[in-house]
Amino acid sequence: MPVIQQTKPQVAPKAVINVDYTHVARRASGIERITVEQFSGQALSPLQVKTYAASSRKRISILLAQMVGLPLHALCNPGQLYVFPGFPPSPYFSFDGTRSVLFVHDLFLLSRRGDLNNVGKYYMAPLFRLAINRFRHFLVNSATTARALRAYCDPSASIVPFRPFVRNVFALSEDDRTSRPAFPKRLRIVSIGTIEPRKNFAEAAQICEALAKRLGREVEFHIIGRLGWGPDISYLRSRTNVILHGYVDDATARSIISTSDLMLCTSHDEGLCLPMIEVQYSGMPVIAPDKGVFREVLGTSGVFLTHRSPEQAANQIADFIAAPLWRVTSVIAATDNIVRWNTIAEGDRVNVISFLSRLASHLAPGSA
Repeated sequence: MPVIQQTKPQVAPKAVINVDYTHVARRASGIERITVEQFSGQALSPLQVKTYAASSRKRISILLAQMVGLPLHALCNPGQLYVFPGFPPSPYFSFDGTRSVLFVHDLFLLSRRGDLNNVGKYYMAPLFRLAINRFRHFLVNSATTARALRAYCDPSASIVPFRPFVRNVFALSEDDRTSRPAFPKRLRIVSIGTIEPRKNFAEAAQICEALAKRLGREVEFHIIGRLGWGPDISYLRSRTNVILHGYVDDATARSIISTSDLMLCTSHDEGLCLPMIEVQYSGMPVIAPDKGVFREVLGTSGVFLTHRSPEQAANQIADFIAAPLWRVTSVIAATDNIVRWNTIAEGDRVNVISFLSRLASHLAPGSA
């Protein structure tokens, strides 16, 4: 895999960036991992990055750090910038929006209220809406999220893309993928993500069942991700072709991904869906709905479903794997896409460092 050359931009020496790490005390899910990887001192070097974490993993500790500790810290450091890459911040920062930067992963707290649990509806969404209305500086994980954000934030707000550099987090390799039979007796399909309404895993299971009928062979559907909320959990448990692995460590995830043939995404919507690129380190093809965000992430490497029913989607997948060299072409396409994406991400990183440096230097005492 080619190495992407990193660039070290020049920054203002007075620039101090405080990053909210209070949520990092929780489990290491996507938002927490993005925070650690994109907003560390190393990732944002040579900026002076200071992280603010909760004292423990207890929910009350996290809440106090977010709602009391960080505002007090900001009151004592009026010349410093605050960046929020995780949970919606305390209302204090929404009323001081010019020295605060919100990293927006998606707009689902506002646009898909019916898919939220009670914490999302009555705690996260109001704080998020307040921040979106009041903040004047945003970072986003994709061009798709940037377009969605424009419909909610102040027209004069700055929105800067900060797409994540995708590492081989599961230590995947192509192994023998290109030499595996093009028509295996048992097809293994994997999806990654918390089971919740937006992920639409019930439809994915139905597609796998329809595909089994079309191919006349067994199709297993493996889901890596914690059990969240909504009716899909009980439905998935009732299907004999579905294996729910729950939240697993990286080694277990690597084993499941490595032995799978295809990754399937059926989400109603996503802000980015980073696992789609992460699994490409294995050379596995990724199948996703024909929507803008998935085309942005996968480029020309994806198989995009234009279906209107599980049976039609199954037919499209069956046609794809009917090509004798589908495994070989998928490995090449996956490798090219990782390089394409990470080149874009490195350019974003350089731009974001310059952007944060300008904001912070204007706040620093004695700045022009």
